[in-house]
This record gives sequence, structure tokens and C-alpha cells, in this order.
Amino acid sequence: MADQDQQETGAREAQAANLFDLRRIIGGLFVLYGVVLVIVGLGDSDAEIEKAAGVHINLWAGLGMLVMGLLFLAWGLLRPLGRQLQEEERKREERSGGGA
Repeated sequence: MADQDQQETGAREAQAANLFDLRRIIGGLFVLYGVVLVIVGLGDSDAEIEKAAGVHINLWAGLGMLVMGLLFLAWGLLRPLGRQLQEEERKREERSGGGA
């Protein structure tokens, strides 16, 4: 019974860790701002492009932010924080149990 309680507690901790994983929050913000900049960059006038030395700066910055945000989100989804914490705890238990 106690083992089941520990598993449920561990599952809840993993869910909480994944929910507040900063990689997902930062990635989501980068994607949001990237989309806004891409939309603004697609509507830039010739005068605004001339001010930026002929570069579609909003478009390029938006695309860069989209890529960065998607990388953060992929990192957070492919390597969830809850799983990392469980692996570290398992390693710590093995080290302390094996040495005693």
C-alpha cells in the first residue's frame, strides 16, 4: 500500500514539475512573440525596410524567435523534467544503497 502511495506521489510531483518547466514557458513566449514579429515583418513598408538598411528585420527576428521557441518546446517535450528528476532520484538511491 505504501509503495502505491509513493508511486502516486512521484507521479504528481512529475506532473507538477512538467507543468512549471521553464523551457515550456520560455518556448511558448518565444513562439508567441515570433509569430507577432513575422506578421509585422510581412507588412513592413518600404520606408521601414530602408530604415533597417534594407533588411526585413522584423521578419528575420520573428523567424529566429520561432525557431528558438520551437527548439525550447521540443527540448521540454522530448526530455520532460519529471522524468529527469525521477532518473536522478533513482541514481541517488542506487549510489546510497550500493555503498551501504
